[in-house]
Amino acid sequence: MPIYPMGSQAASDWVILMIEVFFDGKCGLCSKEIAYYQSIAPSGIFAWMDIATDASPLAAHQISQADALRHLHVRDSGGNWHIGAAAFLVIWQQLRYWRFLAVLVGLPIIHQIAAMVYNRFANYRFAKLAHCQIAQKNLVKASTS
Repeated sequence: MPIYPMGSQAASDWVILMIEVFFDGKCGLCSKEIAYYQSIAPSGIFAWMDIATDASPLAAHQISQADALRHLHVRDSGGNWHIGAAAFLVIWQQLRYWRFLAVLVGLPIIHQIAAMVYNRFANYRFAKLAHCQIAQKNLVKASTS
């Protein structure tokens, strides 16, 4: 995990950046999966953010709640964004026994297929959940105002 200096070079000024996971806590499947990852993840690696109930962490990154509800968003410890299937790879790389799946799904052809399947499922799920549709309507209202 990268450690970055904050201002001066004193040891107390170094900060460890965590992997930020922005997930839909109102989705039954999503919350079950994230709860499982939380139960097996090493401590101090992830910051888990349920953006269905509190979208404020997204504002600093100019990401709409609707976009984050549609696809899993992960910001790695280097500040890079990973969305959808690629976001799962970042999580899996940190989890014992899941690293092999991250390597496998990270292979070019498999990754493309996984991304396509994930996007189809994510769009289907997003269209079926009421809280996602409310977030989408709020986004449309905000953009037309």
